[in-house]
Amino acid sequence: MLELLPVFEWLYGLAESIGLSGTLLTVVVYSVLGVMMFGILALLALFLVWWERKIAAHIQQRFGPMRTGWHGWYQTIMDALKLLQKEDIRVEKRDKVVFFWAPIICFVAAFLAYVVMPFGKGLIVADLNIGILYIIAVTTFTVISLLMAGWGSNNKYALLGGMRSAAQVVSYEVPMVASILTVIIFTGSLSMVDIVESQSGWVWNWFIFRVPFGPIAFITYIIAATAEANRTPFDIPEAEQELVAGFNIEYSGMKFAMFFLAEFVNMFTVSAIAVTLFFGGWQGAFLPSWAWFLGKTLLVVLLLMLFRWTYPRLRVDQLMEFAWKILVPITFANLIIAAIMKYAGWYW
Repeated sequence: MLELLPVFEWLYGLAESIGLSGTLLTVVVYSVLGVMMFGILALLALFLVWWERKIAAHIQQRFGPMRTGWHGWYQTIMDALKLLQKEDIRVEKRDKVVFFWAPIICFVAAFLAYVVMPFGKGLIVADLNIGILYIIAVTTFTVISLLMAGWGSNNKYALLGGMRSAAQVVSYEVPMVASILTVIIFTGSLSMVDIVESQSGWVWNWFIFRVPFGPIAFITYIIAATAEANRTPFDIPEAEQELVAGFNIEYSGMKFAMFFLAEFVNMFTVSAIAVTLFFGGWQGAFLPSWAWFLGKTLLVVLLLMLFRWTYPRLRVDQLMEFAWKILVPITFANLIIAAIMKYAGWYW
């Protein structure tokens, strides 16, 4: 089946046809791409909110939203509009600059990763030769924003939530990066497109089927990524039993919604990275490449949602102990095994 034209080249041609050139041409093209990506991911986040509500309802043997549209499809849209209209309540003794910028940085950081995300064959904004490293770098801004939210709120519960988030993300980034490096050893490239193309061919060329290091790397990655996205059972920064919602307790209206939507965008991001690294990315037959990528990613998202509504939340000491005493040794041992197999040629 014919693939779609690369969006980037198409926009350049369209802009040139109306007389734009030079720096102005580049600015216009990147601005249009940014607006398109924002719109797509905003709609995707709303869909994921609705989808999780339905999944949670069925796991708990109930219907979930049913009265507002088909299976309550526009309930989430109404909630978004409600948040847009809510009053922006600000703490009197807050750190004004830090408090204001925290949700913005969190929201922007969630979208920056999609600059190098290969949605399909030719459907990528910029194929950087350090693509996966870029994603690891920009997603780190999320933890900075959570620290800013905790500090700027001038609230002890918010501060504790922000500090917990920093400790959690730093701890689980180590096994997550080690799991990613296991794949990089065999691709020899940090480019997201190169990683996908290295899995071309039959299904068994996907890294998830490269025994023994592939399945181990995927399992450790998905656990660490769940913690990175602050999802249950690793949602300690938002532990409402102890911290009354944690770092975002003093936020309301659209600022709260920015944190909330960023969480769902991050969940899709870590799922898309998992698909790129372990499930062949856009590789597939008969359907367009973007359909394969989206379908695979939504299946991983479904897995993360099932985690949330199946497992209980860990205590903070259990969370840290699991990262440093279990995940880190396993991922580094797996990385060493993969390196030995690559050097000796014991892989297929």
